[in-house]
Amino acid sequence: MTLNLYNTLTRRKESFEPLETGKVRMYCCGITVYDLCHLGHARTCIVWDTARHYLQWRGYDVNYVQNFTDIDDKILNRARREGTSMEAVSERFIDAYFEDMARLNVQEANAYPRATHSLDGIKRLVCELEQKGYAYEADGDVYYSVRRFEEYGKLSGRKLEDLQAGASGRVDVADSVGPKKKDPFDFAVWKSAKPEEPSWESPWGPGRPGWHIECSAMVRDMLGETIDIHTGGSDLVFPHHENEIAQSEAVTGKSLARYWLHNGMVKVDGEKMSKSLGNFTTIRDLLDRPVDPMAVRLFVLMAQYRKPIDFTDDAIASATNGWQTLKEGLLFGHNYGIQLGWQDQSATPKPSQPLQDDLSNKTIAQQFQEAVDDDLNFAGGLAVLFEVAKGLRREGNILVHQGKTETPASELEQQWRSLVELAEVLGLEAQPEEEAEVSTDGLSDGEIEALIQQRAEARKTKNFELSDRIRDDLQAQGITLIDQGGGVTTWHRN
Repeated sequence: MTLNLYNTLTRRKESFEPLETGKVRMYCCGITVYDLCHLGHARTCIVWDTARHYLQWRGYDVNYVQNFTDIDDKILNRARREGTSMEAVSERFIDAYFEDMARLNVQEANAYPRATHSLDGIKRLVCELEQKGYAYEADGDVYYSVRRFEEYGKLSGRKLEDLQAGASGRVDVADSVGPKKKDPFDFAVWKSAKPEEPSWESPWGPGRPGWHIECSAMVRDMLGETIDIHTGGSDLVFPHHENEIAQSEAVTGKSLARYWLHNGMVKVDGEKMSKSLGNFTTIRDLLDRPVDPMAVRLFVLMAQYRKPIDFTDDAIASATNGWQTLKEGLLFGHNYGIQLGWQDQSATPKPSQPLQDDLSNKTIAQQFQEAVDDDLNFAGGLAVLFEVAKGLRREGNILVHQGKTETPASELEQQWRSLVELAEVLGLEAQPEEEAEVSTDGLSDGEIEALIQQRAEARKTKNFELSDRIRDDLQAQGITLIDQGGGVTTWHRN
């Protein structure tokens, strides 16, 4: 089976072929660390974390890099308001980023370069642009000459006339309309120092980098001149990624990335998320409601990654219900493995032999891969997993009420292990809840087993009054006993 990806650059799906066999160099435009991460950040990080997981599952060695922008007007403005420093603001929200992502089960990248740690590479790139005639200095600022790059606009499909000075809120008004520029379409790659702002020495005097040049330099420093996959939110296609291409390719003469992948935006109740509308939701606000982090992850993955998604109370409730179904399947081995005679209820190696699904001649893993290979169709992969989870849930109910399953225990074990393995590819993991060992009335599993043993002894001595009382007391506490042949009694919580 072939992995096909929709390439923003070519506007079509293409077979994925890495530059180096078996290896993938992947870069994700990360967070500008001036505030807590919001739902848009959650979607970006979950989608590309999952894509990375999937590539690894497909057998690729993935070097995944995600940057932090830690010098920016928004960071400086917050530092001024709080009477603190740019470094203090950045460090605080970088720490918060890692806390939030850990809760969402987002695996850490291989590296997190920061703009302030990449200044040598940034200045080298600006110098090369200047030497090749693609950039010019003007009173301590350095601008990229957009008209010099003939392919400008190839990623976004825009023409120069569409360029909006100050697009994305990252360009100062003075930079965009001031007399320093030779052309209104040009953008700053180096900004001269302003009073009371952090700055670094450079061939053009003290200053700091422009936003776009940062990623060009970090990609080159961390992954090389051409990488396999460059990702980010669709809001970055223009001007940020367009400018990255112009900067990098003007210097190297090589493609910056073979595949450009972009995730869609997040709306809240049909509207763009913004603080002015009062619908700005941070990740930790959502999780502290509380909403299960796995339900949030499921909500993101149930949508086609390139399309917008609408965050509503109904949508998150539906995702929560869906997670409960999937969770029941993922905990099947924990709940029933001993009763089914499995040797190991916790380990999750790959199935030792192909497993035939009831609805197809293909294995569960083959169905999953066939779905996701079609442009990271995680929703299609999830549909396969839900069918397995529902089947396991049904078998669990039959086991509880009839004492045996319809499907052989060995097949159920293979199904369960496949489900757990493939769910982990999507970053969906279920842990037995601590409180599941104790009912609302304080009876642990061990206490219930002890009462069942006491009841069995009472029955042996024909003390049926005590036997019935124990059964009725447990029933009143939501615990049903099922007497089976051979003197065996099983139980379940209602």
